[in-house]
Amino acid sequence: EQSEAQTPLEEVESTRVDPEAVSPEEAVSYFQFIYNQSVIYLREALDHIVLLVFVYTLLCLVLYKLLFHRFGRWLKVVRKSRLPANSNRALLVTAHPDDESMFFGPTILELRRRNCRVFVLCLSDGNFNQQGDVRRQELWDACESLGIKPEDITLLNATHLRDDPALEWKTVTIANQILKHLEALDADLLITFDKAGVSGHPNHCAIYHATASLCLAGLVPNKCRVLTLESVNLCRKYISILDLPITLLLSTNWSVLSWQSRLAVQNAMRLHRSQMVWFRKLYIKFSRYMVINSLREINQSDVEFEILDS
Repeated sequence: EQSEAQTPLEEVESTRVDPEAVSPEEAVSYFQFIYNQSVIYLREALDHIVLLVFVYTLLCLVLYKLLFHRFGRWLKVVRKSRLPANSNRALLVTAHPDDESMFFGPTILELRRRNCRVFVLCLSDGNFNQQGDVRRQELWDACESLGIKPEDITLLNATHLRDDPALEWKTVTIANQILKHLEALDADLLITFDKAGVSGHPNHCAIYHATASLCLAGLVPNKCRVLTLESVNLCRKYISILDLPITLLLSTNWSVLSWQSRLAVQNAMRLHRSQMVWFRKLYIKFSRYMVINSLREINQSDVEFEILDS
């Protein structure tokens, strides 16, 4: 008689190995095999990762070289900057002395290269550690090294806009200051932080919200375009020119500095001597913001969409 067909569960049970039937030598051999295979797999994966990093780094260096080489400019492969054309008077709004050098250096130098007059409105004197007077002079020195005239710098010293992460800066107060300076300076370009504030500092974010409120209310002068500095993730933030392909692919407005111009921004940042703690020295060496700025233009419809999306 034919035996009854086994169910799948019975087949599994019949092929299951009895742990007591496996000798210690076989178990060791089995785990040794698994270990060896894992090592081989990891080595192959590491080889592929190293090769990928090498190729990507080489691509970045070639692309960076093309930006500033005559052959690359002739081919029009890439452009070292793409900022609004015909801007003559730009207002840069920052929260603290050193923001202009730490974050906006490439944009400032590119605008100055185009003979655009750059005004700086710094909303606090950076007196969080009781160094307001020192930081004021550092701001003037750094701006001068970047080609900004002393008379084009405004530093506010208001109790309701103190340098303090725990202090909530009122949107209306900031918006009034920005609008007043836009109109007084007849600026045709406004530049500031985006909603993440690059570093996430509450004072940086507050400036964006004030700027967005002006756009939403339709109070920004018609001829004035608004650009916000794009925040990036931690990895992109500290890979310097290796962020170049990503920036060119994802951004609509950017400025990339040559290696020599990059040194000018680094030197401007070093003029903020009171802020030269060890991690800022590393920032100067590795941050993309020392050599690359990517910016996004916002207007009333963009802000409305952001509100609906949130």
